[in-house]
Amino acid sequence: MQAIQRAAIGVVIGLAACTSGRLLPAEADRTLSGFDKLLPATDWPWWRGPMRNGIAPANANPPTTWSESENIAWKVPVPGRGHASPIVVGEQVFLATAEEDEQVQSVIAFDRSTGKQLWKTEANRGGFPHIHTNNTHASPTIACDGDLLFATFHHHDQLQAIALGRGGKIAWNKSLGEFHPRRYEFGYAPSPVVYRNTVIVAAEFDGDSSLTALDRRTGAMVWRTPRPANITFSTPSINVIGARELLTISGNDQVSCYDPATGRPLWSVDATTLATCGTVVWDGDLLFASGGFPKSETVGIRVGDRGTVLWKNQQKCYEESMLAYRGHLYALTGKGVLYCFRGDDGQQMWQQRLHGPVSASPVLAGGHIYWANERGTMYVFKPKPDACELVAENVLGDESFASPAVSGDRLFLRVAKREGDLRQEYLVCIGRPESIGGQ
Repeated sequence: MQAIQRAAIGVVIGLAACTSGRLLPAEADRTLSGFDKLLPATDWPWWRGPMRNGIAPANANPPTTWSESENIAWKVPVPGRGHASPIVVGEQVFLATAEEDEQVQSVIAFDRSTGKQLWKTEANRGGFPHIHTNNTHASPTIACDGDLLFATFHHHDQLQAIALGRGGKIAWNKSLGEFHPRRYEFGYAPSPVVYRNTVIVAAEFDGDSSLTALDRRTGAMVWRTPRPANITFSTPSINVIGARELLTISGNDQVSCYDPATGRPLWSVDATTLATCGTVVWDGDLLFASGGFPKSETVGIRVGDRGTVLWKNQQKCYEESMLAYRGHLYALTGKGVLYCFRGDDGQQMWQQRLHGPVSASPVLAGGHIYWANERGTMYVFKPKPDACELVAENVLGDESFASPAVSGDRLFLRVAKREGDLRQEYLVCIGRPESIGGQ
């Protein structure tokens, strides 16, 4: 019980980089997976970045060290509270937030260069459910297709999907039906997923659960696939395996795979746990997932015509996602122990005791992995399978639940600072002095 109470916390193939900067660099050897247009290489348009795996384009090179007085381009207050991570599109940074006293859920835009708030659009007022204190009423990260922003909010015992233009005007607003968990009142967490002409939303609770794809332009339903009636919290992922695009999701004691164009189930394997929060990650033809209630389990799966479980262990990355890179899996558990596992057989390469608890997910940029714990410490280390090479420990604020966004030479972080009974969230742009006013 105690473990699940922490649950809600939160292709175009073979194209190389071009001189216009409109394509992703060749390190990932693909452009935007499951998307029908190209975005600037400095965009971080949705949860876990452009390739949906936490790995930034090769042109990214943010600082590895910072403090309140070093390598801070700007820092601005954010109204309300949320665990939604920032996204970056063009010259704007977007966040979802919730002001709990007024019961208002909103989308906010900031200027990427200065941090100036450009606009704030109210998505909902009232109807906030009772949720666990480790969750918020604005935990899902916004997604953007370059033109429209897509956000999801839980209120009035329903799930809302909303689309806004980049100027803040609402394009459409849809209810996805009842969302009223009865057994566990922990709220909602999955982020919307842009896939070609649709936006896909997960709604899993002890009721009428589903994966639903909506038309990006109109909000009309394209397909809807039932999911087991059980509360779980993971965001679906679009994985590119060979020439195939697969929609995968963990939870309900399974890792399940669907056709993202139709919602048709393809296969499921018995793996992970009843409730999971992290997003499935992949490397080549390997998938990795982890969960934490009622047991702890991390799993490696090989994808052929179906999924085959290769290995399991009893480590737990529950709220956080992991990072897979060049044949190895990096996992920082909720208790603050960092592991490196070999991808194809689960062999533990090393472990390093850091500090937990952990809710944020990692990003890899400029040859470094950035991973924060809830206390505001950002660990920076090299993705090396032979030994843990910790490069820096940076402290900013007292709380860090959201994951960073990467844009060129900058990191964007959502953190919180407490002074007595007062708590204030901030959006912080981390960048070297020479990069300020540049990319």
